[in-house]
Amino acid sequence: MSALRSMILICILTPVVTNAQSAATPIAAESSADAAYTAHQWTEAEALYTTLVQEQTQNPRFCYRLGVSARATEHFELALTSFGKAKELGTKTGLPSWVTDYETAITYAAMGDATHAFASLKAAADAGYIQVNRLDSDHEWDTLRTDPQFTALVKQVQHNATPCDDAKFREFDFWLGDWDVTAAAGGPQQGTSHISKEMNGCVIWENWTSAANGYFGKSYNTYNVNLGKWEQYWVDSSAGVIFFSGNLKDGVMDYWTDDVPQPNGTKLRRHLQFFNLSPDKVRQFSQGSTDGGKTWNVEYDFIYNRHVAAQAAAPGK
Repeated sequence: MSALRSMILICILTPVVTNAQSAATPIAAESSADAAYTAHQWTEAEALYTTLVQEQTQNPRFCYRLGVSARATEHFELALTSFGKAKELGTKTGLPSWVTDYETAITYAAMGDATHAFASLKAAADAGYIQVNRLDSDHEWDTLRTDPQFTALVKQVQHNATPCDDAKFREFDFWLGDWDVTAAAGGPQQGTSHISKEMNGCVIWENWTSAANGYFGKSYNTYNVNLGKWEQYWVDSSAGVIFFSGNLKDGVMDYWTDDVPQPNGTKLRRHLQFFNLSPDKVRQFSQGSTDGGKTWNVEYDFIYNRHVAAQAAAPGK
């Protein structure tokens, strides 16, 4: 999501010359404005973008850049008007509202209007603003950094940027690592599994390899914030697909499927559980029911033992 938002911002706020734009505004005029803007020659940029905005009243990028330039020259009312226009036009062109809301916020901060600055920053944060580095570096916030409202909004933006740092996304971390897997009843090794955290901590990725027959599979586990549930999507080398959902319950990751139609005409419900037995041992227990959960049959009962080579490097070792 962060990468997508960055791409949207880059596409909208960097120069793009279309045939219609070329006909309406000489390329040289836009190039001169962009050059002044890039060089932080704000007085010149303000004048040039003012002309461009007058000529192309529906261009949100010109309005945005006029706002930035006007704020730098302390023409704050012009800056606010320009950001407001950019936001209005942006709803039609894909410019995220948090872009202009944030610029409006620091404009008010530069004016010494803390009330409106925090209101606009809250609007940006609520809309998904993610640029924590600007909250750290933009000097307009210098006199407001110790304000509890600012501190709270910084935390909200940090959460937007890295939502999977939340404790809910760490509930299944006990399964992370490299494992040698045996049946709970004993006997030869059944397989190995490499479990890693991917996508900025948002996904727990399982890579299972059977010891005997070349069978392998992968699962993708994540916490669905909208549903308040953990979900697992399993795929394997025999065209198997299973979807589980559930929650951590009494320290056990408790997954269930719906009643899924089978080739023989029955419906199969699965109950999959992961027990955190110790830092180096996890039990994976799967049961199936073909009568709507009245009776259950054990499908497998595995013990994951942390791989010896990896065990020495495990946290706390």
